[in-house]
Amino acid sequence: MISTRLRVKELLRERRWTTKVLAEKTGLSESYLTHIKNGTRRWNEDALKKLAEAFTLEPMQILENSKGVLLKDAYPAALQLPDQTAEQMKELNLKLSIVPVMGQIPAQPSELNNRITQTTTGYKDQFVPVLSDIEDSGMFCLQVEDNSMAPNFVKGDYLVVCPGMWTNSGDIVAVEYGDQEQIRAIMQVNFMEDFIVLESVSHKKAPIALTRGKDQFRIIGKVIFRYQRMP
Repeated sequence: MISTRLRVKELLRERRWTTKVLAEKTGLSESYLTHIKNGTRRWNEDALKKLAEAFTLEPMQILENSKGVLLKDAYPAALQLPDQTAEQMKELNLKLSIVPVMGQIPAQPSELNNRITQTTTGYKDQFVPVLSDIEDSGMFCLQVEDNSMAPNFVKGDYLVVCPGMWTNSGDIVAVEYGDQEQIRAIMQVNFMEDFIVLESVSHKKAPIALTRGKDQFRIIGKVIFRYQRMP
């Protein structure tokens, strides 16, 4: 996995700003900014947006990987469709989304977080087209990296996950659960009066019963499409 950091130290040097000046521009504390500048503390999407606004840059222009490579070019140019095709899609209320492929489930799916997760998990410049009536900027595509979910999903499959979709019992979803160690996985969810039951997609493992209002649990998104990658 490639680590990702913020170019705060370099940008401060370029603009001849102090950390105090940056704190005034962003509303973030000097202590927090010092940690971010030195890479000794994790940053979040809110801090990244505030820094981008202060430096008058796009968020991706502040990010670089451990090799010093900027991540601003992680996405291709907008896809152009023939006029006739675009008109037919409009009549059917269909939208074409270019969804980033990644190797793990993002904790907080969003356009920006998905870009970061895509690049840091080694899937830069890999996308799948999704044609549907769904418009969700947090949509992402998880590549299945082993056969633990076989026979339903196998290694190499692409699972498109939509965070904004309503979830019902029996749906396949991306979830996060666990009180001490948080686990993110693709599972089948079943809602009961007092419990939430998670089952492995392969149904080869014992179900996990979580107590409503007590055990840590949240749905990250619903699996809406499966693409099989042809050999």
